[in-house]
Amino acid sequence: MAWWEGVDETRLLIAPVPGETGNGIGQMLSLRHPKSGNAACYLLVNGLLQELHWFKQSYGSWFVGDYVCEDGSLYTATPVDPVFIFLPIFEEARMKKGDDPGKFRQLDEIVFISGYPGYQHLLSIAENSMQVLCDVKEIGSSKFFRLDDSKVLAWLYHKVCELKKTLSVLDKNYAARQEKDTLADAVSILGEYMKDEPWLKLLCNHLKLDLAEANRKAPDVEILSAVTESNPGSQSVLPGKGSDTKSTRTGKQAKKVKVETESKNIKEMFSRATRRRN
Repeated sequence: MAWWEGVDETRLLIAPVPGETGNGIGQMLSLRHPKSGNAACYLLVNGLLQELHWFKQSYGSWFVGDYVCEDGSLYTATPVDPVFIFLPIFEEARMKKGDDPGKFRQLDEIVFISGYPGYQHLLSIAENSMQVLCDVKEIGSSKFFRLDDSKVLAWLYHKVCELKKTLSVLDKNYAARQEKDTLADAVSILGEYMKDEPWLKLLCNHLKLDLAEANRKAPDVEILSAVTESNPGSQSVLPGKGSDTKSTRTGKQAKKVKVETESKNIKEMFSRATRRRN
């Protein structure tokens, strides 16, 4: 039941049920996290990209059938909007300088990242998801992509509007808050998956928000991954793969949100699994 190359021990992974299309076989991919640029682990199943989260209490183990898994840690896979993953890659690829909009590049050139062969498995996903953010030229049978600032800003604004609705649903107290505070919280959530430069800064300027204020804010409600497709969450890196999982969040409130979110997701998934078995 080994699920990671070179690891023989059994591990428990909770992930969405694969769709009816495809063979349901997952691929473990090492990709660059869009916020930090560090290696992070993702799961690709039937065209759905998911990021891995690691959850572990101080003491615990799992009963898996007739087998006892001594390692009580738990891995969960949650869907992530691939646009967040591709955005910094496409930004670098256009080689923008000053007011120059940058260069058009072919998709296989853009997603060729040295040391990260996992991107080659995402070619079809990149083409489908990034056309809305890019100018596209077709020459013969070839397509060339170039990121467009105005399209990215419009996409981010749409994400902010969706998050505002989500926050008001998860916590009724948001209905009594000022518009600016709710916007800052929404931007803070997006900031978990994006660097300040250039996009968060442009977004804050568009919304007339102070970037430093938005970075300080962190909502006290549980942001469930199932609420929006974009699933703003933490950097998900497997322990022992060269990254410190304890430093994936900045700020105590943000860490609290992450722990509460994963705990609730885990409880819900176990509850559904138990009902199916019964």
